Amino acid sequence: MSKEYTNELLIDFGEDGQKLLPVVTQDYTTKEVLILAFVNKEAFDETRRSGYATYWSRSRNELWKKGLTSGDTLKIDEIRINCEQNSLLYLVTPQGKGACHAKKENGMPYSSCYYRRINKDNSLEIIENTPPKPPKERVAKSIRYKE
Repeated sequence: MSKEYTNELLIDFGEDGQKLLPVVTQDYTTKEVLILAFVNKEAFDETRRSGYATYWSRSRNELWKKGLTSGDTLKIDEIRINCEQNSLLYLVTPQGKGACHAKKENGMPYSSCYYRRINKDNSLEIIENTPPKPPKERVAKSIRYKE
């Protein structure tokens, strides 16, 4: 049976367990995307064992227990896998002040690593906690519905 239709977990971390899979980490309550990171077998197993998001740091080439130094841990509520079993979704409850290592001017971390929008002129704009703007067509239709 193919991976899309089985109830069996068939993640392929490679023979040595070092193959990296992408993990989208999302706030369980708000559904805000917090982080895109990677796991190998060791990080995935530690996440499941501990109940806290653990990744593989590609820059440091080591296990990265999110929040170990900052206190901003991410408690796992649910783990999902995509149809081909080659990427993961961690639904988490943040346990600290924020998920991102980048800090605001006041020294507090951003709640998500996706706190900037790319504008048409290629400038970046801080948009943390701003809901996405709907397409103009949607706005026009919603206005018509209100009439």
